[in-house]
Amino acid sequence: MYNSLGRYALMAVFLLAALVCVFFTQYELAAVAGFLFVFVIWSHFRHSSVLMASKYFKNNEFGKAKLMLGEVPNPERLSKNRRGYYEFMQGNLALKEEQWDKAEYHFQLASRFPVGGKTQKSFVLIHLANLALRKKDKEKAEAYVKVAKELAESPRSKDIIVKIEKEISRL
Repeated sequence: MYNSLGRYALMAVFLLAALVCVFFTQYELAAVAGFLFVFVIWSHFRHSSVLMASKYFKNNEFGKAKLMLGEVPNPERLSKNRRGYYEFMQGNLALKEEQWDKAEYHFQLASRFPVGGKTQKSFVLIHLANLALRKKDKEKAEAYVKVAKELAESPRSKDIIVKIEKEISRL
């Protein structure tokens, strides 16, 4: 759980350790240091700073979460689990900034990836239903609510779905 700067520092340490080990003919240790160097690079592209962003996001430190998500070099390279959380947090941050189209885009992407359990997935669909209501798109809102209702397990999500259904009936 490091940010980009921490990972770069680790890469430098492992690379330096590998070079020093080669200099002193400690090839086994050099191989271990080289493996750790490669592992940190792999981790940088597959996991990036999403876990740290998640920690800040849960603590309502949205500015720090946005900075950590900004460190992700290429979201397409993230692992499936990380990508779902990345898109979910990006969508919520866009909602906070009232960027409805951007939020819908990120929630659409988040709906295609794993985002924890069924309840978390239902919240992605609830957000999409709310955004469809905002656009007064009754068909999309009904479709999202139908799927969210199947996934909803928590009382909170079920209550929200009932409220959305009432709003849909008013359209």
